[in-house]
Amino acid sequence: MFPKYPVPQTEPPRSPKETLPTMYDLPSENAEEPGLPDEFHGLQPQLLSYTFRPSRYSASQIFTGSDMNLYYDSRHPLWYKRPDWFGVVGVSRLYDEVDMRLSYVVWQEGVNPFVIVELLSPGTEKEDLGANDGENLPSAPELIAGNGNINREHNLEKPLRKWEVYEQVLRIPYYVVFSRYTNRLRAFKLDGARYEELELSDSRLWMPEIDLGLGLWQGDYLGVDRLWLRWYDSEGNWIPTPEERAEQAQELAQQEGERADQEQQRAETAEARLASLMQRLRESGIDPDRFLNG
Repeated sequence: MFPKYPVPQTEPPRSPKETLPTMYDLPSENAEEPGLPDEFHGLQPQLLSYTFRPSRYSASQIFTGSDMNLYYDSRHPLWYKRPDWFGVVGVSRLYDEVDMRLSYVVWQEGVNPFVIVELLSPGTEKEDLGANDGENLPSAPELIAGNGNINREHNLEKPLRKWEVYEQVLRIPYYVVFSRYTNRLRAFKLDGARYEELELSDSRLWMPEIDLGLGLWQGDYLGVDRLWLRWYDSEGNWIPTPEERAEQAQELAQQEGERADQEQQRAETAEARLASLMQRLRESGIDPDRFLNG
């Protein structure tokens, strides 16, 4: 899907989309990482955060992070993973209920993320899906999970990969991966010591622990019409974004205004009819005020 750079030019020239390098072709300032996230990696996490509203938790007890350092090992404080998106429930929205976070440090927070979403890209797909090159990694029983606590009988000289950290160390209940290139959604749920892939119906995943579901929604978000990951409620309704809530409030206010105008119009019509009737009675020699006051 992504041609190797540089791509030879032709006559007539090929489109820039086919010939210019992508973030996966060129290195970033950090030699260990690819370039900065593309536009989709900015918009999709934003939509997830806007619609992540577990009904069992107040807004002040919900935190979401995107492309934020997630530190998981207290004995190796420089080791971290950077999920494309993660959601935490039962933790203060603000750090120490005062300030916005610069990172998420599990041994300080005391609460691990509940769900993590990785958006697959050519450079990270193997790691995101737990593939390795035959290297023997410690198995789950050998890595005792906890908030930044790893069994030190196994002297790890380098950080574990994402899959192992999410599954074996942090024990994230739900791990979701989505590819915008294939529009395939896959979900894994922690079952004992390992992740088990779930069979999804209509590309939807219900999480009863938080009374919320995650699925694929076809629609326009900030001018881009495509399949998006989005949260839905127990009745199957998509959780609205702030913009959609504002539009709904505006539509409701408009409807209320229209109803008020209709009521006023009906009242004016009735008043006009009454005035016409009284005038006809007077023209017939009948004083309507005698009946109204009688």
